[in-house]
Amino acid sequence: MKAVRIHEHGDVDVIKWEDIDTPFPGPNKVLIDIKAGALNHLDIWVRGGIPGVSLPLILGSDGSGIVAEKGADVNGFSIGDEVMINPLISCGECDHCVKGHENLCISMGVLGESCDGIFAEKIIINERQLIHKPEFLSFEEAAAFLLVGQTAYQMLIERAKITINNWVLIWGAGSGVGSIAIQIAKAKGARVIAVSSSKEKLDKAAALGADVTVDHSTQDVLKIVKESTNGFGANIVFEHVGQDTWDISMRSLSRGGRVVTCGATTGPKVNLNLTHLFIKQQTVLGSTMGSQASLEGAIGLLRQKKIKPVIDRVFPMCEIRSAHKYLESADQFGKVVVSRQ
Repeated sequence: MKAVRIHEHGDVDVIKWEDIDTPFPGPNKVLIDIKAGALNHLDIWVRGGIPGVSLPLILGSDGSGIVAEKGADVNGFSIGDEVMINPLISCGECDHCVKGHENLCISMGVLGESCDGIFAEKIIINERQLIHKPEFLSFEEAAAFLLVGQTAYQMLIERAKITINNWVLIWGAGSGVGSIAIQIAKAKGARVIAVSSSKEKLDKAAALGADVTVDHSTQDVLKIVKESTNGFGANIVFEHVGQDTWDISMRSLSRGGRVVTCGATTGPKVNLNLTHLFIKQQTVLGSTMGSQASLEGAIGLLRQKKIKPVIDRVFPMCEIRSAHKYLESADQFGKVVVSRQ
């Protein structure tokens, strides 16, 4: 069978679409015929070189497909079932995994980083990482949802404690996690200020429900936040950009507001004025991936059709290098997906 693998770190030339042995499912394991997978910036970072990654490695965290075979003791799924794959690896039993809203299981890892991922014709996965695919989703849509869905839910619901009528400033509205965050915030009755870099992306953000849109390349983000909130500022700032936006994020924050961040695409080193932080009683929250509660919450909103995955472009899996280049260009709105169909 074919798989997308890297044997060394580097640019897109290190990605190989190559033959490997077809795996066989053991106890509690399922063989999935992969139909689609979605890219995340994690794939670019892993390819470029994250410490501790074992090589060679099959890339890819998000995926969907059909149950092809199953090992002993698999009871929740049958051959032919259409499934989504939870990219997060954990024990699935401890309080942190099942109901831990603030902390995550220390054994947690991610497919495509901690172990082989899903960009292959077939993969072996633990039964507890499978979720029945809603019939109203295509395989491409199903593949594009879980990682960004539970990440955004964890940030807004579990960490930042969003409430009705909160003002939420969302950076990178055109990203996969940003496009889902807009929808989750609106589903919870919040008001959204979406920031991106083009009219086309901002029009799409408005179509998802954003109340105010800002082009950071031509407009003053801080000024528009203050005007939109009657000078109060944003109750929540949804951060995943990092160094380039941090100062504006903190200055945009209301008294008692919360900045929640899951990434640092432009760099991890930021300045923090502690005087402003404690006088204004503000909070800075780190967040990564999501607990079982966040996974179930995001899927619940999906099944109620209150949120939906947003796909920008689909590439054949064998053209994975082109998909990586496109994601790196930052031209997309929503998710970049690879398909085997």
